[in-house]
Amino acid sequence: MTQRPNGHILNQTASIDRDSYEPAYAQLASILRRSMAEGILRPGDQLPSEAQLCERYGVSPMTVRRAINALVDQGVVVAEQGRGTFVKPIAMGAATFQLKELQDLFNDTEHTTVSVLEARIVRADERVARKLAIAAGQRTVFIRRILRTDGLPALYHREYLIYDPTRPIVEAELEVTALQRLFSGAGETILKRGEISMEATLLDGEEACLLQAEQPLAAFCFEHLFFDFDDRPISWGWFIARADRLRFTAQVGLLAD
Repeated sequence: MTQRPNGHILNQTASIDRDSYEPAYAQLASILRRSMAEGILRPGDQLPSEAQLCERYGVSPMTVRRAINALVDQGVVVAEQGRGTFVKPIAMGAATFQLKELQDLFNDTEHTTVSVLEARIVRADERVARKLAIAAGQRTVFIRRILRTDGLPALYHREYLIYDPTRPIVEAELEVTALQRLFSGAGETILKRGEISMEATLLDGEEACLLQAEQPLAAFCFEHLFFDFDDRPISWGWFIARADRLRFTAQVGLLAD
């Protein structure tokens, strides 16, 4: 990597707040990250030395090392043995698409409603059984929902849940507010983690009818698989959204606060 002189790139105004509840290493990592976002530290630049950082911010070598390790874990710098630590170049492959557009739909409770179209017990076919890691023929809860914003259909949701009357997820998922809680992160949950994949598709007849669209029309399909705290699959399903009503963007590089 290229290297510019780094003695002048220490932030001249930022300092460590000794009265803050935030650890000193985390504050230092934030200061350095902000310097990258503001272009003071640029891709390929070498970070100031441990001694420079200790002297400028009045911290110990251990604090500096913890701050640098935090930045390495965040993927914004790279440590090269015997050379130092450098700001990583922008990598398009590292761009992360957020689901904020979907979250905004669910959080806008003034204009958005979620209605259960169907909820019944069904036997798992081979595909459902494979996704939920259960035996084919085992009972599951099948739910269909429609999400409307300002009265217009925006999302169609189908979901299969492990059937167990003793588990609270069955009752919770039947509530029309379940999806709002899921996307806002509010309320209690027995979900530990989830996997979500997005792909392009075309609306089928049922989907086009419910979403009030003419075929053929492109759509987004968000397939989800959620796990409980024992790492067992508990819910599998997918959201269908008209492609002409959603737009996803990704931020490449760091933003200044």
